[in-house]
Amino acid sequence: MIIRKTRVQDLPAVMPIFEEARASIAELGIDQWQDGYPAEADIRADIEAGESYCAVLDGEIVGCFALLFGGEPTYDVIEDGAWLTESDSANAKYAAIHRIAVKRARRGSGISTAIVNYAMEQAAANGKASVRVDTHHGNVVMRRMLEKHGFEACGTIYLASGHRRVGYERLV
Repeated sequence: MIIRKTRVQDLPAVMPIFEEARASIAELGIDQWQDGYPAEADIRADIEAGESYCAVLDGEIVGCFALLFGGEPTYDVIEDGAWLTESDSANAKYAAIHRIAVKRARRGSGISTAIVNYAMEQAAANGKASVRVDTHHGNVVMRRMLEKHGFEACGTIYLASGHRRVGYERLV
C-alpha cells in the first residue's frame, strides 16, 4: 500500500468512499457527516492546500484523509480533560488528522493502520510532538480504531458549528 497526496483527478474515486463512510455513520444512528459533509468542495480545498491524502492498494484508492500541520483552532479549548501536549493552533506542536474514510469493501485490511502510521511518521518528520484527531462521541467504530492505534481520549472539543466531539491525541 502506498499513501500519496490526493489529486483532483482522484475525486471520482474518492467521493464514493466518503459516501460509504457517511452511510456507515448513519447506521450508528448519529448525525456526524449527515449534512453532506465532506462535500467535493471540502476535498478540493484540502487538495489545493496540500492536505489531502489517499491510500492506494493494488492501484485502487481505498482510503482518504486530511493531514494538517498548521494547527486546528477548535483544539485550542478542551473541556473535561486535557491534551497530552501543551500546544495551541498558533504554535501547534501537533499534526491533526481529519476526514478519515476507508472503502467499505476494504475495511479490516490494515488501511487505518497504514493511515495512522503515515500520520505519525509525517508528524515526526515535521517536528511535531503528537497527532490529534476528533470524532463524534457516538462514533464507536472510529473511537475503537483510534484507541486500538494508541490514541488517548483527552476530553471534549467543540467544532466551529458548536457540535461536541471527543478529542484524541497520541504522542509521536
